[in-house]
Amino acid sequence: MIAPRPFRFFADLWRRDRLTALGVATLLILLLLGVLGPYLPIGDATRLAVGPRLSPPSWRFPFGTDELGRSFLPRVVIGIRSTFLLSAAAVTMTASLGTLIGMVAGYYRGLADEVVARSADVLFSFPALLAGLLIAAAVGPGRITAISVIAIVALPLFVRIVRSVTLALTGRGFIVAAEVAGASTLRILGVHILPNIAGAVVVQFTYALSIGMIIESALSFLGLGVQPPDASLGSLLRQASVYLTFAPWLALTSGVVLSLAIMSVNLVGDAVRDALEPLNRRALT
Repeated sequence: MIAPRPFRFFADLWRRDRLTALGVATLLILLLLGVLGPYLPIGDATRLAVGPRLSPPSWRFPFGTDELGRSFLPRVVIGIRSTFLLSAAAVTMTASLGTLIGMVAGYYRGLADEVVARSADVLFSFPALLAGLLIAAAVGPGRITAISVIAIVALPLFVRIVRSVTLALTGRGFIVAAEVAGASTLRILGVHILPNIAGAVVVQFTYALSIGMIIESALSFLGLGVQPPDASLGSLLRQASVYLTFAPWLALTSGVVLSLAIMSVNLVGDAVRDALEPLNRRALT
């Protein structure tokens, strides 16, 4: 009997690189939990007093209960969805804008390139925490603040990477040939440059996603991100830190899930980099 194609792919990946296979499996499990969580028989994340307050993990409550007697497992699942969704939305928008700005700066060079490069340096040196405090003071804490801070931190990363790759492509024979043939700037950027920098953008996207998850969790932990009754992994850690001395399982479960999420994204990013840059492939385990 022939195994389904996804299982064959995973089996081949497991034989080649078990660390990457572990990261892919962990990421898929977390994503499925985040998407299907409301439909799984794990309990209601908002229902109060379903059990004793701050009870330890048990068969009925695998992650225990919080200070309001709510099952902590469905709240962690909601936190997974919020953390992934906010980070992915912010990084996706930032990747699109940063790629466009970086390509334009690298292709035109001159004053435009200098302005973009210096602006990226300024944003790169701006502390994420300070940006979060300023945005929260202006618009209030919440999802908008988290998305804005992630964008401020990730934008210069994309701009600098795309700009450097575009600078290396500008002046190559196929670019000069397109210019001589009368191709428009839009066509050169979209048809000749973008496909050649797509690999660098994809790799940068995975690393920016892990950075975005760390930033979102840190802001929510400080009370500047997701606000109750909604939950993210960072806000759950903040909630659990109050009861760390006599209910450590709350911080342990949410902290382990957050660590697994960031680790899995980084492992997938390493696999993408190795696939696009085979000469720099890491030693397989």
